[in-house]
Amino acid sequence: MMKTVEKMMVELDAVDRKSRALLDDLDDGQLAVPYSPGVNPPIWELGHSAFFYEYFLLRKFGESEARMPGYDDVWDSFEISHKHRWRPGVVPEKGAMFDYYRGVLGEVREKFGGRALDDEEGYLLRYVIHHHQMHIESLLWARQTLGYPAPSFATLKAAPPKGSGISGDARVEGGDYLMGMPPLSSGEFSFDNERPSHRVRVESFSISKTLVSNREFLEFVVAGAYQNEALWDFGGKCWLLEGEGGKREMPTYWRRDADGSWQHRKFDQWEELPLDAPVLHVSVWEAEAFCRWAGRWLPTEPEWEAAARGPEALRYPWGETMDSTRVDMDGTFFGTVPVDAFGESASPNGCLQMLGTAWEWTSSQFLPYAGFEIDMYHYMSVLQFGDHRVTKGGSCATCSSLIRNSYRQASLPGRTDVFTGFRTCAR
Repeated sequence: MMKTVEKMMVELDAVDRKSRALLDDLDDGQLAVPYSPGVNPPIWELGHSAFFYEYFLLRKFGESEARMPGYDDVWDSFEISHKHRWRPGVVPEKGAMFDYYRGVLGEVREKFGGRALDDEEGYLLRYVIHHHQMHIESLLWARQTLGYPAPSFATLKAAPPKGSGISGDARVEGGDYLMGMPPLSSGEFSFDNERPSHRVRVESFSISKTLVSNREFLEFVVAGAYQNEALWDFGGKCWLLEGEGGKREMPTYWRRDADGSWQHRKFDQWEELPLDAPVLHVSVWEAEAFCRWAGRWLPTEPEWEAAARGPEALRYPWGETMDSTRVDMDGTFFGTVPVDAFGESASPNGCLQMLGTAWEWTSSQFLPYAGFEIDMYHYMSVLQFGDHRVTKGGSCATCSSLIRNSYRQASLPGRTDVFTGFRTCAR
């Protein structure tokens, strides 16, 4: 168990460093972000993350007094409405938040580092670290949404891997496939929506080995698909009309330059559209319209897991252990690698980048599995059941220690701020 605790403390230090880096280079004006449904005030993000450590660890296994009296209802996301986080005087200033944040994380290190933990302590420590990692990703997509510079740790990236030449479809034979996370052994972790594991019947199908690329999606755009109403269902047609300045005509962060060239915005920089990289920041409506145009369909969640896990029900596409060198995660390349890169990390059926690079839309609603039991944080999953879609696999902005094949993300169908793409299926 000591090795597990040491590993968790390494993860805590990593998420702490990235949290600070995501705020340290923002001035007061940038921290005072305008209201946006997909963004939180950055100061609130870190205060909320610290509150999780305090509430689920320090108060449960020590003193119950608040470390920042009077602010429980501010840091608790289900006590303060989203819009009220912008009200003047509600969220404290940066210095006060960081004093609270540093104090809480320091107590966690002192109390839980360097000793063996029982199963409950270990599970809760991993829970709050993973929650903190989720807010790293939300701060990253906030910087993308707001057009802020890329974070400092993104400038340290190595050269992206080259393409492998792999293309086409992989065949997935029909059968009974395992979904979800099996019962946990000591030191393991999963969220409540991944449980219980169960078998599902999947009919034979084919699935694209690669994510849909910018090159493929550009063909869809140039073909006038955004103007072709036959490709869009009712929800998609309504979403098209919500575009800034009128009807949407292309992905959110794309534009066509005066000379006819296509560009996309990566944080605060407009760059030439990388045609071999995956299309990102698309809604499920765009993904489904593309599928209709191409004569294909979005995978269901069971189809996606069958392709990622294979008959062996692997935890990761390549085996049972996470290897962060096999994926575009942790803010390393931010979706700039070709869709056929990481050929050595294919799933049993030959699908590439099923973890990392882009959250992948599925056609499945985010619903509980039969036998679902709420975890200790009651709102982690239940508020999303029914009106969200399942996305799978994590993205270039996701922390690699958070993800496995069974991980489920709930996303509203119209969201384009998250690093989300898709792959397609056929018979």
